[in-house]
Amino acid sequence: MSGRLLTLGLLVFAAVFGAALWWFQTRAYYAPIEGVEEILVAGVALPVEEWEGIDADTSPLKLRACFRLALDPPPALLAAAEDPTAREATPLVAPDWFDCFDAPAVTQALAEGRALAALAERNAPWGFDRFVAFEPATRRGWMWRQLNECGQATFDGDPAPEGCGAPPED
Repeated sequence: MSGRLLTLGLLVFAAVFGAALWWFQTRAYYAPIEGVEEILVAGVALPVEEWEGIDADTSPLKLRACFRLALDPPPALLAAAEDPTAREATPLVAPDWFDCFDAPAVTQALAEGRALAALAERNAPWGFDRFVAFEPATRRGWMWRQLNECGQATFDGDPAPEGCGAPPED
């Protein structure tokens, strides 16, 4: 009888531990970003509608947002999309429950030219760049952060490349 109880106890523990691990990895630290009416892209404030966003204090890479540009893309946004840095834009996968951000679909739209990407802000925070992608025809847009060359070098244990400046002190 004790073998059955031990087995049952281990199975219950594994199920509870697995559920807690899943919850902490996919939901626990994310918080909604609400009330956003404009975003800053390359120093230009762009009014947005239908904003949905999430972020977490645990990592700059957890930022994801979906929105619709309130107006047609201004020339400054189109010019920012021409910047060579925009070619580095690689949407990162969002949690499954954040339905509006489909990284493979955004990546495909960028590859097909239906969407354009722009560097919204460099080193925000240090070592991470904030990117925006948008479809000019529909005005739909997405935002995320990704590791840049400054952050990559630092996390690899190498000195920051020239032009990065010093990483912040912890």
